[in-house]
Amino acid sequence: MTTEPAATEPAFVVSHNPAVPDDVLVRLRAPGPAAAAEAVERARAAQPQWLRAGAAARSSALGRVADAVDAAAGELAALAVREVGKPLAEARAEVARTAAIWRYYAQAPYEPTGAVHEPAAGEGMLLTRRRPHGVAGLITPWNFPFAIPGWKAAPALAAGNTVVLKPAPEATACALRLADIVREAMPEGVFRVVPGGAAEGDAVLRAADVVSFTGSTAVGTAIVRTATARGVPVQAEMGGLNAAIVLPDADIGRAAAHIAAALAGYAGQKCTATSRVIAVGAALGPLREALGEALRALPVGDPADLATVCGPLISERARERFTRALDGVSVLAAGTAVDGPGWYAAPTLVEKVAPGHGLLREEVFGPVAALLPADDLADAVRIVNSVPYGLVTSVHTAGLDAVLQGLDGLDTGMIRVNAPSTGVDFHLPFGGAKASAHGPREQGRAALEFYTASRTYTLAPQSAM
Repeated sequence: MTTEPAATEPAFVVSHNPAVPDDVLVRLRAPGPAAAAEAVERARAAQPQWLRAGAAARSSALGRVADAVDAAAGELAALAVREVGKPLAEARAEVARTAAIWRYYAQAPYEPTGAVHEPAAGEGMLLTRRRPHGVAGLITPWNFPFAIPGWKAAPALAAGNTVVLKPAPEATACALRLADIVREAMPEGVFRVVPGGAAEGDAVLRAADVVSFTGSTAVGTAIVRTATARGVPVQAEMGGLNAAIVLPDADIGRAAAHIAAALAGYAGQKCTATSRVIAVGAALGPLREALGEALRALPVGDPADLATVCGPLISERARERFTRALDGVSVLAAGTAVDGPGWYAAPTLVEKVAPGHGLLREEVFGPVAALLPADDLADAVRIVNSVPYGLVTSVHTAGLDAVLQGLDGLDTGMIRVNAPSTGVDFHLPFGGAKASAHGPREQGRAALEFYTASRTYTLAPQSAM
């Protein structure tokens, strides 16, 4: 994911509609680092009471958030369409998933927090118990403005932490609306949103007791250094340069449909988007043709249209980055370009990409992928692993032989067979390898472990019986 630090801290936080850039949703003065640090301290003051409230109170509060998200689903989806250009069908799906995430973690406060063990010798008992860190500082991107804050905040709150969320400026309106919903369900001070840019994010990072970040590798690496120096737990989900491997025995039409959607859905603005398509042996020719047809047929346009798959890029700078990425490559197929005021880009498949080209080294975060040939599965695995990133790989095949024999060699955190590279199962661990991630996995039960620390207790009798 791309979250670029500003060269200088802006005086205002401004959020535009990427489909109609003159439509400004938010313009507010950045609160500054002192206000961000104060928000963390207020959350810290509220944390002991939130923990003492008990499992039933926390469970009920998270359930109320889920219900409120469901009740406001239409409004929230429309807001995501307008503020971050998310196609309406995807926006509705994200809001539904957000409610499901909060509902899933509403059961977590009742989960066991430890275990009882026999001592190695003598009387007494040994206990292990997981306890919350305190204040969770969450720094989130704009592309999933409700789901990502949800899958970070919900487990943190369920475990007894309080939360300070610093959203990307481009998703400020969504974050503030989410804060309204959560505040209605939670005690005062338990969940706070700090709008702003790099200065506010840095202040949260330097004050929180546990930090979770999703964004670019450059920013994530700096966050990891700072948090590690402070000695606080940190996780960072960062960039991806994800590949789709297509074997000769695959259903080529189905694979092409999956890849086109993963390449161009939401204009490729997902860390799980497909950036490289690796055709093994005889799959190359049929896949080239089928994927070109799929891209040309893919609906591009107004994100408010329910049929749209590929809407605008988030900003003019993002579109310029996309255009530069196509320098020096051969365009094999391109979807329909939109002639309008928004920051649109045509979904594009390229080939004959030189080994050192930027498309094969860095995430573009736009609707483009390179088609690459491979001699066999081993060669395809080598190509997948040749980049610094390792988030997700999709594999398309008619049988399980390839899955069982060759794919353990992939240096990626997630492998999806006969499915698009995009898509997240929020009840399972999510995360990558190499430069794509640092620290423990997100989502599922793994998140509950990240937002808590294990303590070991020795309980010995005062005197032997």
